[in-house]
Amino acid sequence: MDELKTEFWASALIRRAQIGGAFAGVVRKGDRDAGAVMVKVATLDGKARLYGPARNGEGERIWLDLSAGPLGDVEAEVDAHIRKRAETDPDLWVIEVEDKQGRHFLQEPVDSGS
Repeated sequence: MDELKTEFWASALIRRAQIGGAFAGVVRKGDRDAGAVMVKVATLDGKARLYGPARNGEGERIWLDLSAGPLGDVEAEVDAHIRKRAETDPDLWVIEVEDKQGRHFLQEPVDSGS
């Protein structure tokens, strides 16, 4: 199955968050068609989660909760990780969701690594 263009996918995620009562927006815009996406979820208390794309054993898209590992959930550290990744990937998109409940609004499965 063909993947959705990144710009279209990002717009859909932002819309889902808005419908759910959260704020979401594009923090960094990469390649419109095929840029990788990282999703930051800020809970507005100095904490944040970071989700990155991956593939499972069947080749289906899933999301990894990168904050579940050594990165942690301190928002400043999440932001530093994003900046470092952006230095090596000019096509990277970053979508930020601000939601006190910490909802990510991703439709694909999320693996916390635990």
